[in-house]
Parts: sequence; structure tokens; C-alpha cells
Amino acid sequence: MALRPVTRRSVSDQVFDQLLDDVVDGELAAGEPLPSERRLAEVLGISRPAVREALQRMAQTGLVEVRHGGATTVRDFRRAAGLDLLPRLLVRAGRLDVAIARSVVEARAEVGPGIAALAATRGGPALAPALDDVLEQMADTADAVAWQERALDYWDLLVDGADSLVFRLMFNSLRTAYQPALAALAPLLADEVGRVEPYRVLTAAVRAGDAGTARAAAARVLAPTGETLLAAFAALEDQP
Repeated sequence: MALRPVTRRSVSDQVFDQLLDDVVDGELAAGEPLPSERRLAEVLGISRPAVREALQRMAQTGLVEVRHGGATTVRDFRRAAGLDLLPRLLVRAGRLDVAIARSVVEARAEVGPGIAALAATRGGPALAPALDDVLEQMADTADAVAWQERALDYWDLLVDGADSLVFRLMFNSLRTAYQPALAALAPLLADEVGRVEPYRVLTAAVRAGDAGTARAAAARVLAPTGETLLAAFAALEDQP
């Protein structure tokens, strides 16, 4: 029997998701005032504290501006929100947002080589043994989901080696957004399982402290996955 974790979603979570969808989809435009807490509670059939909690989360995420004693106004989330919103945007109402997914892949392709170059410069030989351990796990893996998980572990080590807080926070957000989709994406990425050699080249460059080669090797590592996913996303967009 396959058991799955039970997820209990609070009322405020559900309100947050409804308002998030309306803001992202443009139903609530930037600069538009929201109904009062009292009115939202009446319309949604919930308590005012639950509405207040959802609005506070909206404000913390950069979706609305709450003015003391005044209206709560919708903000332009593209200019005000941070990467912490990304996991919420990637999958909404159980469906993958193809445009957001594409942007994740594109960001990965641009940021990854920079992380690898810094890891070679700042991590160097000290980082290589941990990378070798993950590579051995990848070499022994035949499962597509497990392969992707080990690949994420490998990049997690590179981010540590890069010693950049901004890259760490970016990676955390991208991983949080990407990881729940691994099982669905695994069939698309099954052909990558066992292709350890590009990772070995990257590891050798990190061990040697060669930032230029590490950058190029990282691009080579990321390219097949990126191309496969972008092609899949394009096919999804073409579907009626």
C-alpha cells in the first residue's frame, strides 16, 4: 500500500492561494484596493483573523501593501516579490505554469556556471572529495528520480563551495520549486541516468581550482536537461 503524507491546509492558506491566483492572473490589478477584512470575511464565509493572517502573508511576500488605517492595495508582484514566491507560482491549482517552469530552467542555465566557477576558486581541492562521494552514488543509481535528487545534492555542494549567500538563497528557492516536480519530470530525463562523465570533468576542474573550465563544464552538465525540459514545455504550450 502506497502511503502519502497528509497535508492539512489552514483556512488562511486557502485564502492566500485564492488571492495569489487573482493577483498573478491579473484579476486583481496592481494599484487596485482589496475589499476590507470584514467584507472578505463575509464573502469567503470565514473569520476576520484568518483573513488578516492571509493578508499579512500577502504583504510579506510583496503581493499587497497594507497601510495602517487605510486600504490594502495590490502591488505589481513582478517588481515587489522575491524568490520565495517562486514555488507558489510554479504549480498552482495542481497545474504546472509552463512560463514559470521555462524561466526556472533558463535561470538555472545562467546561474549554474557562475556557481561552478566560484566553487572552483573558493572551494577547490577541499570540496572535491564530497563531490566524488555524490558522483559514486550517481554512478550506482539507475532510477531517474534518485538520479535527479543526487544531481541536486551535487549542486548543493557546489553552492556551498561558491560561498555566496545570494547564490545560496537563489539555489534554495529554485530547489524548493523544482523538487516537487521531480517524479513528474523523471520520465523526460531518464536518458540522462548514468551520464556521469560530464560531472567528473566538472569535479576535476573544481579540484584543480580552474574556474574557466569549471564554468564551461557546468554549462555542459546543465545543457541536456535544459534542452529536454524546454522542448517538453514547448510541446505543452502547443497543446490545445
